[in-house]
Amino acid sequence: MAAMDPAFEEKATPRAQSVEHDVIFDEKAETADYKAAAILAENAEHDMTVLQAVKEYPMASFWAFVISCTIIMESYDVFLIGNFLALKSFKRKFGVYNPDFTGPDDKYVVETKWQSSLQVSGQLGALVGVFLAGPLTTRVGYRWATLIGLMLLNCFIFVFYFAQSMPVIFAAQILEGIPWGIFIANAPAYCSEIVPIRLRAPCTQMLQMFWAIGSIVVGAVTFSYHNIDGPTAYKLPIALQWMFPTPLAILIFFCPESPWWLVRKGRHEEAAKSIVRLGRKSRVNPDDSVAMMRRVVELEKSEKSPGYIELFTGTDLRRTLIVCGVYAAQNLTGNLIANQAVYFFQQAGVGDNMAFALGLITSALQMVFVMLSWFLTTYFGRRSIYLWGSAANTVLLIALGVAGSVGGGNAANLAQASLGLIVSVLFTLGPAPASWVIIGETSALRLRPLTTGTGRAVYYIVEFPCIFLASYMLNPLSGNLGGKCGYVWGATGFVCLVTAYFFLPEMKDRSYREIDIMFKRKIPARQWKKMDIDINADS
Repeated sequence: MAAMDPAFEEKATPRAQSVEHDVIFDEKAETADYKAAAILAENAEHDMTVLQAVKEYPMASFWAFVISCTIIMESYDVFLIGNFLALKSFKRKFGVYNPDFTGPDDKYVVETKWQSSLQVSGQLGALVGVFLAGPLTTRVGYRWATLIGLMLLNCFIFVFYFAQSMPVIFAAQILEGIPWGIFIANAPAYCSEIVPIRLRAPCTQMLQMFWAIGSIVVGAVTFSYHNIDGPTAYKLPIALQWMFPTPLAILIFFCPESPWWLVRKGRHEEAAKSIVRLGRKSRVNPDDSVAMMRRVVELEKSEKSPGYIELFTGTDLRRTLIVCGVYAAQNLTGNLIANQAVYFFQQAGVGDNMAFALGLITSALQMVFVMLSWFLTTYFGRRSIYLWGSAANTVLLIALGVAGSVGGGNAANLAQASLGLIVSVLFTLGPAPASWVIIGETSALRLRPLTTGTGRAVYYIVEFPCIFLASYMLNPLSGNLGGKCGYVWGATGFVCLVTAYFFLPEMKDRSYREIDIMFKRKIPARQWKKMDIDINADS
């Protein structure tokens, strides 16, 4: 090869330097341009009222509603298993005869080992599902991950429907739990990503409302069939699970992918199209919104691919611990009384008809109280509602224990049943719906699918021993504590309350940029509410 002319080298070098300088200048100019647009978009979100946000992003609210419907399926089955433990036909098919049982209407009871195993089986499968959800969603997105889960659930319901023994029911519940894990990990993250700041609370709280809807459907079905002899009493409620997955799959096939997920993948044009689909074309500025998302993604940028180890390093450790703590607390503050409401009412000395009726009333009231919580969390903040709700819950649980300790009689039984109902309902006014908002807002965007999945995994890990403990305390063949279980849940609830007071920050009205910066600055939880973050700050 001929040597390069030195004269050419001398001329080429300044030109190459000029080109390099132009490239650097263009990159800086582009960064300045999208940062200016990002500031406009963030200020616009802060300036919105709730009503303006609904008007400008009506389809975002609709798609959050649709994705939240997936929670009905886990709720339906969790409450179904709880009601089956009190269902006469189910107990006669799968339970044992106990002549010494002092229950109100029946001498059959499901053994403690199977009572606990059935309660925990779906959660075992969901534990697998939540760990699958993170990598799956990171790779294919929220939309396709949810569709895969729905199709799997359609198949696994067959196993449950045709089961003729406890081991097969146990296996069926594990299989059904896998797609539940995908739904429960993805739904809060997707809802929090597709709506503006003002709608994050009500849209993520819809998850708790659909949890209540699942329990209402179960309560209505089992109340209608609990006096029927034969397998129809429990077969039909199982078959009704098929009414959810296919219609939801059709709707979700047409839903837009999260624009935040698309920006993380560098697909900015698709993200802009997604934003247009979520809002009114005449009112939204997709370019500014994409710029705002790019700014936050750049703040969190890392050369490493998102991984589980990263959740437990640096500032992300604090965020992961908050999500895990809030999830774990749901099982330690009396939530399991709500999940086994009908069975709890029976063990409190209430007859079958009244127990199933109270279970249905509890579920209906839970739905109403979740809707009331939208206003509370929107105007009073997440931390305030969570702390005051947890404090009230703890007091009521101790009162339940006292009611269970004062002796027998109709008055004591009614007091236990009433307090059990109040605990179950008030839980859905404060701690439960606020938890979903906190979970959706706390995690870093690039790690969100992994964080929500890990948090839900902790929920199930804590739930396993709690289920066995709850079953032991309520089962007449074991602890037979009835309302005195309130002492136990009151104590654990108090520990959760104290922990939340010191470590749970207030993220109301904060953009994801502000939340990132405040975690990086290591601001103590109780100081978040009064901190002011400059709109130009990136660290």
